[in-house]
Amino acid sequence: MNPYLDSLAHTTRRHFLKESAAGLGAIALGAMLGGQARAAATLTATNPLAARLPHFAPKAKRVIYLHLTGSPPNLDMFDYKPELVTRDGQDCPDEFIKGKKFAFTDGKPKLMGSPRTWGQYGKSGQWLSDAIPHLHTVADDLCIIHSMNTDQFNHAPAELLLLTGGPRPGRPSFGSWVTYGLGTENQNLPAFVVLISSGTQPNGGKNSYGSGFIPSIYQGVQCRSKGDPVLYASDPAGFTRELRRDTLDALQELNELQAGELGHPETLTRIAQYELAFRMQLSVPEVMDISRETPATLADYGAQPGEASFANNCLLARRLVEQGVRFVQLFDWGWDFHGTSEREDIRGGLTRKCSTMDRPVAALIKDLRQRGLLEDTLIVLGGEFGRTPFREGRTSAGEILGRDHYPDCYTMVLAGGGIKGGLSYGETDELGFNITKDKVHVHDFQATLLHQLGFNHERLTYRFEGRNFRLTDVHGSVVKGILS
Repeated sequence: MNPYLDSLAHTTRRHFLKESAAGLGAIALGAMLGGQARAAATLTATNPLAARLPHFAPKAKRVIYLHLTGSPPNLDMFDYKPELVTRDGQDCPDEFIKGKKFAFTDGKPKLMGSPRTWGQYGKSGQWLSDAIPHLHTVADDLCIIHSMNTDQFNHAPAELLLLTGGPRPGRPSFGSWVTYGLGTENQNLPAFVVLISSGTQPNGGKNSYGSGFIPSIYQGVQCRSKGDPVLYASDPAGFTRELRRDTLDALQELNELQAGELGHPETLTRIAQYELAFRMQLSVPEVMDISRETPATLADYGAQPGEASFANNCLLARRLVEQGVRFVQLFDWGWDFHGTSEREDIRGGLTRKCSTMDRPVAALIKDLRQRGLLEDTLIVLGGEFGRTPFREGRTSAGEILGRDHYPDCYTMVLAGGGIKGGLSYGETDELGFNITKDKVHVHDFQATLLHQLGFNHERLTYRFEGRNFRLTDVHGSVVKGILS
């Protein structure tokens, strides 16, 4: 799929003698013409963001991924454990902690049952806590996976593993893989948009929405709900649109000359990015203007035009996918409930934090359903790992309640996009330490999301450094039990 990299495969020592049988004259001629031939093949290729068909008919055409950075306490929101409540304050059984390392806890911690009030909601009877009252109203739309599992227990590596398939920087993000495979339905907007609330970049930094080693045209474009929607896209004072067009035409001629000489795909990416930025100057301000929404819609989301918030970003996500954006990634900081401050207390602190999230998420689900978009829009909600069934070590003697990092089992929530609603999938033991049924590893989760978008995750690959890479690395199986 990459003419430049494909050509490099034929310049290895193994192929040298075979490909140079015509003699040194042919070698010299090939050296003079090879770059031009590569560039011509690449320049005549289709627009890198043109809409493309997946491997098979998809259930979902677009994704809204709501990443709760820091990882919410699943045992206080989605995973009800009455036995843990009964045994609150008891020593943690050795069988669950022997030989294990935790981020901030050692010795023998105390079990901690959830202080929240729980109930069953919807026709499906989903167990949900009082921390997320608005999600109670969409319980039958939710697929709650209780048996998620990851290999990492620190934030940045776990986030990168979830969003890029590997715990270290340098790999393409989930959104980049999707736009690489599908392109976009609107050539005037980015295919992959990133919206960040709470004023902080994700734990993995821009690697969490970067393109890694695939062309940078597929990386996420960060937009803002306050100020200029996209930094550095506006023209400076006195710089007319006609002058901008003339400037881009001149730059394109220079870039095409360089592409003809070197045949590097990033040169073509540069051309495509300049052209997209030019089109975005007109299209982005309009789609990012939520003041165009009705007062009732703004109230449903809790959105306030001109402000920066998770609520505004949820509404923007709906507006963006409605206009053909393929992948919208939201990052919301502040879900790391260790209990080191009142803000991180799983009682009042969690109530306050959830009040900024559960209303707009419920509104987003209802809004998409009303507009006929929920059935082919995949919504993903969750963090990078879970939280311990015991109190965090540093704060265990204080009045504030918090939990440590826990990779062995946690919760992710899905809605729409051909996923079964009203489903609680997978089980953990009565205390929440181990998965007892239907384990879903991070790579299985990724494979399943790609399947809903019409991809065989083993075939969506990009060749780099001599081998084919994919989002799921060399792992992953589709979780068929959650598919409608």
